[in-house]
Amino acid sequence: MPGMNSGLDISNPAVVAAFRSALVHQGIAALLIFAVLSVAWVAVRDWRSGAAGAGRAEAAGRATAEPAGRRVLRIGFGLLWLLDGLLQAQPGMAVGLPSQVVAPAADGSPGWVQHLVNWAGTAWSYHPVQAGAAVVWIQVGIGLWLLFAARGPLSRLAGLAGLAWGLVVWVFGEALGGVLGPGLSWLTGAPGSAAFYVVAGVLVALPARAWAGPRLGRVLLGGTGVFLAAMAVLQAWPGRGFWQGSMAGQPGSLTSMVQSMAATSQPGGFESLASGSAAFIRAHGFGVNVFAVLALALLGAALAASALPAGRRLARPAVIALLVFCLADWVLVQDFGFFGGLGTDPNSAIPFALLAAGGYLALVRAPDRETSPDAAPEPGGWRQRIRAGALPALLAAAGARAMLSAAAVGVIILGAVPLAAAQASSAASPILAEAIDGSSTPLDSPAPAIALTDQDGRPVSLASLRGQAVLLTFLDPVCVTQCPIEAQEFRQAGVLLGPDASKVELVAVNLNPLYSSTAYTRAFDRAERLSGVRNWLFLTGRPAQLQPVWRAYGQASQTLPAGAMLGHSESAFVIGPSGRLREELDFDPGPGTAATESSFATELAAAARQALGEQ
Repeated sequence: MPGMNSGLDISNPAVVAAFRSALVHQGIAALLIFAVLSVAWVAVRDWRSGAAGAGRAEAAGRATAEPAGRRVLRIGFGLLWLLDGLLQAQPGMAVGLPSQVVAPAADGSPGWVQHLVNWAGTAWSYHPVQAGAAVVWIQVGIGLWLLFAARGPLSRLAGLAGLAWGLVVWVFGEALGGVLGPGLSWLTGAPGSAAFYVVAGVLVALPARAWAGPRLGRVLLGGTGVFLAAMAVLQAWPGRGFWQGSMAGQPGSLTSMVQSMAATSQPGGFESLASGSAAFIRAHGFGVNVFAVLALALLGAALAASALPAGRRLARPAVIALLVFCLADWVLVQDFGFFGGLGTDPNSAIPFALLAAGGYLALVRAPDRETSPDAAPEPGGWRQRIRAGALPALLAAAGARAMLSAAAVGVIILGAVPLAAAQASSAASPILAEAIDGSSTPLDSPAPAIALTDQDGRPVSLASLRGQAVLLTFLDPVCVTQCPIEAQEFRQAGVLLGPDASKVELVAVNLNPLYSSTAYTRAFDRAERLSGVRNWLFLTGRPAQLQPVWRAYGQASQTLPAGAMLGHSESAFVIGPSGRLREELDFDPGPGTAATESSFATELAAAARQALGEQ
């Protein structure tokens, strides 16, 4: 998926520094959000301090403890979202996630899935710092919101937030969990860990009455049992490589997965454990798969039976066995899931275990319907509650949670707004160009004179361009139509300038003294038609006219056969409307990907607009 690739190393110091800076600045903003809302809450609390004690007692009497199963899911997945957010802050995430995490997840999936994933991954590649920092704060905000909001509408909204973002991650980050690709196995993470975050979000968002009685627990355990039985069938299906530890000297499907995890950067003890597990699976592939199929089938049958009234006694041992199996899979197969510098979550075994534990508690420790919060009668409408003095007490009980939840929402917005802006922008961030060639060099001196002829044979000088900004480079003429990088970046910059394009001239000076005037004009006329940009000026002249210009701008002449497409400068100059040099940009193409080309064009367009603003 070339659209996802920025061509940069994941540890590029310029991008890593920009990513850290963005996290620090946004982290300060998040702390300010919490500080402002905390001060507001203290002020409101002091204002309410005279509320009637009777009203407070009434509110406390109506308060009902959160169901145990829901509490496990809310706190467990809140902590997981927090962990995932912190993992997203790893230095390599900004550059590495699209090409080294998202793209491999879509390999083998149908073309439409790859296209969907590529659309999202391309936006990340074009804006790595903005997107990378945004995801950190979205996931941290969801985690905090789940932890702070224990019950009520705010808590259910937190569940919906986890549901929505979990769907985004599952579709775009995990390529639908790989369910349409080859090698699907519960042991290695199917159907994607984000799918379990989605289920947890649905459960937390349910009204309190849904948690009253054992019905929800039976549904959860029964559904878990059916799912595990289906995974057992899939694991046992012949021809998928799970019955062999190795095939024709190559590792089998499960062995390959564990070996890839063992190869990631991690502490030595964990690496040895993963390597040992891979070696055991390779040597005993058939036996390992027999055990996995039987374990999945038996656990699925026991959990499905525990959903029936007569089989409830099976729930406890089945869930305990499942938790042990999940832990073993997490350690020996999934290798904890988050090592290597690009791990985005602890994989699927832990969230699956949390769902099973929540289902069990919903079955055996569900509150009675008569005592559930939704069943409690309200003491009249809101006007009556105000007159009775109950509202201040209710606010006193919920005020801290509400303020903290509002702060968590603010953190989510802190990430969501920049992410939406990045997704809507088709122009790459200039940080990619800066990562390849460094920042531009500011200048402030009169631009060396240029007096040449344009593509139509008319004389052109810099003096004749006063009042307009000039973007200047040096090219072999045929580069404009065929060179894939420098000339294309200039052309993209012309498009990005939009309405400002009429105030900017894109000037390319001939860098090949052997190029004939006729061929020169024909090549650049074609370039202008192809680009759709009408503010190109292609300047040439006799070698005696060109050489002083090359020397004045520090360019080495390139004597090439007419028609060759090898000659170009790796510098671009920005000249202000007053005729003074303002910047020099290094244009070494670097990896030359679509993202870096767009980034250079963005940098050029921004430099031109800045030059237009000179006094």
